[in-house]
Amino acid sequence: MSQGSPVMQMLRSWPAGAFAAGLLLAASGCRSVKPEAEFETLFPSDGPPRGWVVRAWDDVAKPAEGNPVWQVTNGILTGGEPRGSWLLSEREYGDFILEFEFKLGERGNSGCALRAPLAGDPAFDGLELQMADLRYNPEAKADELTGSLYRAVAPRHQVYKPTEWNKYEIACVGPQVKVVLNDELILDVNLDAETLRPKRHDGTEASPLKDRPRRGHIGFQELSRDGGRVQIRNARIKVLN
Repeated sequence: MSQGSPVMQMLRSWPAGAFAAGLLLAASGCRSVKPEAEFETLFPSDGPPRGWVVRAWDDVAKPAEGNPVWQVTNGILTGGEPRGSWLLSEREYGDFILEFEFKLGERGNSGCALRAPLAGDPAFDGLELQMADLRYNPEAKADELTGSLYRAVAPRHQVYKPTEWNKYEIACVGPQVKVVLNDELILDVNLDAETLRPKRHDGTEASPLKDRPRRGHIGFQELSRDGGRVQIRNARIKVLN
């Protein structure tokens, strides 16, 4: 990762109490600072991903209907059929940098789960970074489109490229969440300051972002219509804590 990369620029801009504090904790009581962690490839082998589980799109405590199989082929992860599932990591993550590229069809709808529990809806019980083509729902609001923390925080700019490969770079450190999409900073959120209670799909109120977990599972959603399943490539993660 070059010093001029968007992620490095993000990390250099953290408030003193966030990323720097983590480095100080890692170094306390030690003669030398622990070497920087390396990125780990999330889907290194073709076939159904190992170390991941498939769950229902609206409650990840339940199995997905129809037994959809997510598959990696030539390094590209493709969402399972039928639509309506999450692929979630068995491993939990707290502070991390996550990078991946994604492509959607014309009526594509996916999402990236961040620090989600293995129960409930990641969009409302963890965090969901949205990935959706406007043609999936032409009436969608800004906080329901690509780059949003679903129904909670809209992106600064809408830079999603329909039916092309797009790249996310996501940094989660304590309450700070920063997201770069296609080399543009679109989210810079202090979760502690987010008190809005987003509406769930049934109209009830979810917890505000300030009360969401700071550790949990990551994953990808498949809700696309018309057969245009989500594709993911070059997915990798660097653990910071």
